[in-house]
Amino acid sequence: MKNLPNQLTMSRIILIVAFVILANFDAHNANCFQVSESTATVCHWIAYILAIIGGLTDLFDGYLARKYHCESDFGRLIDPLADKMFIMATFAMMVDYQFMPAWILIVILGREFMVTGLRTLAAAKGITISADKWGKLKTASQMAALAFGGASWVGLIPDLRPDGVLHYVWLAILGVVAALTILSGASYFIKHKKLYLASLFVSE
Repeated sequence: MKNLPNQLTMSRIILIVAFVILANFDAHNANCFQVSESTATVCHWIAYILAIIGGLTDLFDGYLARKYHCESDFGRLIDPLADKMFIMATFAMMVDYQFMPAWILIVILGREFMVTGLRTLAAAKGITISADKWGKLKTASQMAALAFGGASWVGLIPDLRPDGVLHYVWLAILGVVAALTILSGASYFIKHKKLYLASLFVSE
């Protein structure tokens, strides 16, 4: 049981790799390996299911680690890395399939790099920055957007891309994701401003 949270985290990384491979088989996307329509449909469905399972492991590994008091340094290192790999891989594929503009991915990437830098600075001073409510809302919105976009990708709901029936609903969802991503990042820098403001002034 003590190793289960870390095993779930590692399984998420494996699922990410499998997702990316399967998502890169398509009948129409010129950037992907060209396969028949039926083969592409099967690959996309499997990839979508793997992404959902990967998202669920993100919920359970932290919960189990806290519940059974088996947090580890390895888990603290690899869990946020696995989360970022999961988000980056899935959002990148949605950009590739033209389900969202690239600037959404750039916003998410920028936020993650900046917050990671802040956490690194805090760690050097012996301070741990835990996820706050804004960070959790950001993650929840991203996971919901991925599930919704993925459902369109595999044909469960109408096309979300331009000229699609739900395109403007999708744009509103992406707007919420972008806003929460920016706000959650800003909240960390506001709360912990002493960390980096002190670093701006170094005594001779």
